[in-house]
Amino acid sequence: MKTLDLTLPTPAENLALDEALLHSCESGVGDEVLRFWESPEYFVVVGYANKVAREVNVAACLARGIPILRRCSGGGTVLQGPGSLNYTLVRKIEENGPFHNVSIANQYIMRKNRTALANLLPKSEAGNWKPEIAIRGHTDLAIGDRKFSGNSQRRHKRALLFHGTFLLNFDLALVSDLLLMPSKQPDYRESRSHSEFLMNLDLTADAVKRALQNAWKGTSLLENLPRDQIAVLAQGKYATAEWNRKF
Repeated sequence: MKTLDLTLPTPAENLALDEALLHSCESGVGDEVLRFWESPEYFVVVGYANKVAREVNVAACLARGIPILRRCSGGGTVLQGPGSLNYTLVRKIEENGPFHNVSIANQYIMRKNRTALANLLPKSEAGNWKPEIAIRGHTDLAIGDRKFSGNSQRRHKRALLFHGTFLLNFDLALVSDLLLMPSKQPDYRESRSHSEFLMNLDLTADAVKRALQNAWKGTSLLENLPRDQIAVLAQGKYATAEWNRKF
């Protein structure tokens, strides 16, 4: 499995790269990939079927000059920016493998990520206790009832895209300013506000990257990017109002 640690210059290009990696693997030309990226600027990303006006404080985003984009995978709306580490898995789907249906893929990936991160958490000062990471909802990671990671999936016939975020040192107050209460909530949220529901993991991005790279055995670097696909998707899809405001 190849590793790619790459943040492209614009939000549209970063979303396009994830989809281009999926298309490349699906076609049989590209590799399975574990990618990392961290946006230096804030932008909102709605899930594929989300309605922007229902999920986003559009007026607040306009006032702050924060763009609103739509990704190709499902799930809820998130705010991207400094202090949030993104990862992307592109894997082949095999008939009897761990990715052959949505639910099994979710469980397999979330368990592996949970185990990788659990080893990083510090013990209490007394050394006899450490926080436990739980899989909550379908694809959340949480400590107790506070979420620090959300994830979503997009599937083709022969390959899948599974990507998510880790809140490490994020401006959680800004989430409440820019996002409305989500239209769909996991039961464990219990209608709590963003500030009451989310938490930062307080780990370094480098530590999380190393843990996931070891867990997924991303031992070599991806050298050949599908640059033509990235450009087409970024300019013709992710940078357009037709796509981003389609719902």
